[in-house]
Amino acid sequence: MKVLLVHGLWNSRHWLAPLAWRLRRAGFEVELFGYASLFGGAEAAMPRLAERIAASGAQALVGHSLGGLMALETLHHWPAPAVTRVVCLGSPLLGSAAAGGMRRFGAGLALGRSAGLLCRGVPVWENCPAVGVVAGTVPHGFGRWFAPLEGPSDGTVALAETRWPGLADHCEVAASHSGLLLSAAVAAQVVAFLRQGRFVH
Repeated sequence: MKVLLVHGLWNSRHWLAPLAWRLRRAGFEVELFGYASLFGGAEAAMPRLAERIAASGAQALVGHSLGGLMALETLHHWPAPAVTRVVCLGSPLLGSAAAGGMRRFGAGLALGRSAGLLCRGVPVWENCPAVGVVAGTVPHGFGRWFAPLEGPSDGTVALAETRWPGLADHCEVAASHSGLLLSAAVAAQVVAFLRQGRFVH
């Protein structure tokens, strides 16, 4: 299976290297998609992501945080029938309270041109691919400085913000927001969903 990985805000594709290594060891063909999350923004990057999906022949997407939002929003506007599965790692699919808080406290510039997508989340649409979310439960992150994160969180995204109505499955892993990319347990859950369309519970 060909898998395309998409990084999140303030990151580069190099942050995806540990996860990419683990997926390759599991037998997947992996490519990384990079973009300027601040100055270009998600909206500008999505047409490029759509082109990359088509050119690479990707059958699955894995996105961390903003990358998961981008993956779904891209597939919503540029359908790719070959893509049958999407895994989102700590993505606030219902919108980010932390991003909204940063705007209210005058720190919205730090979100760059990706602020809109982070704040509003993504809609559910018909005939979307199977979507799974891996959410972290170790609350070490900047999000709690800008907004009260109700209930469990990974320190940046609340668990509740990841519970998109269109999910095929959802699981929780003991990891912080950034730690989701480094965790062997997260990688194992990604492998399970890519192979079976379900996480290991």
